[in-house]
Amino acid sequence: MLRGFYTAASGMMTQQNRQDVLSNNMANALTPGYKADQTTMRAFPEMLIERTDSKQLPVHHSVNIPNNKLIGSLNTGVYMQETIPDFGQGDLKETGMSTDLAIWNGQMPDDTGSLFYTIQNQDGGTSYTRNGNFTIDANGFLVTNSGHYVLDEGGNQIQVNNDEFNVTRNGEIQANGGVTPLGIVYHPNAAQDFTKGNNDLYNLEEDGEAPVNARNAGGVTFEIRQGMIERSNVDTTQTMTEMLQTYRNFEANQQVLKAYDKSMDMAVNQIGRLR
Repeated sequence: MLRGFYTAASGMMTQQNRQDVLSNNMANALTPGYKADQTTMRAFPEMLIERTDSKQLPVHHSVNIPNNKLIGSLNTGVYMQETIPDFGQGDLKETGMSTDLAIWNGQMPDDTGSLFYTIQNQDGGTSYTRNGNFTIDANGFLVTNSGHYVLDEGGNQIQVNNDEFNVTRNGEIQANGGVTPLGIVYHPNAAQDFTKGNNDLYNLEEDGEAPVNARNAGGVTFEIRQGMIERSNVDTTQTMTEMLQTYRNFEANQQVLKAYDKSMDMAVNQIGRLR
């Protein structure tokens, strides 16, 4: 009976964790460039249950021989194995702001590849984002809406001085009489090697494969659309449906847990009562 407690409890915890992920996706449905998280579930190893009886030998023998019979397998619960971001392209929204940029029409040699802007994070290291809702700081540098510097393809900060600049389709910023290639990188499997950080940034795992300059990657093409932002790729209708399903699954496991608790109460306080 205690196995049932653990199985139902693990189901409740898993559905709660999944609900947290779905709620975060829904909360970021209007965040530019946000990539929805997807969860994967995995069952704990199954147990093979056997019944052990004693087989009595003929009367002239004084021992019993165990007689094992297979009953079947028992699932010992489920857990949320990992959370994987979906780097699929989001729709574009026109804003008319020259500082808003969107990566569009990315063509890559594989289905798992992704393109990103290069950003200098608060520690001075390099992070990556799809949120092109940029602005200009007090010193005229192009920054994210959280104040992180946008970098060019050489890893340098980009100074445009004001919002009167143009960005070509291949991502070259024309400002101050010069041309600065925007830092766009390509990663063949970002879902595996990137982790989500704060402020819409992605960080490379310590043992992850470093992304490469998208302009030098074979089979990679893209466009930069100025005056537009990429919307979140969260499907709000699908997410709401999954949230309701997760809630129902949580309730079902909760009812099972209550049933086991009631059975234990009867076993301890009624069947085992001394009269």
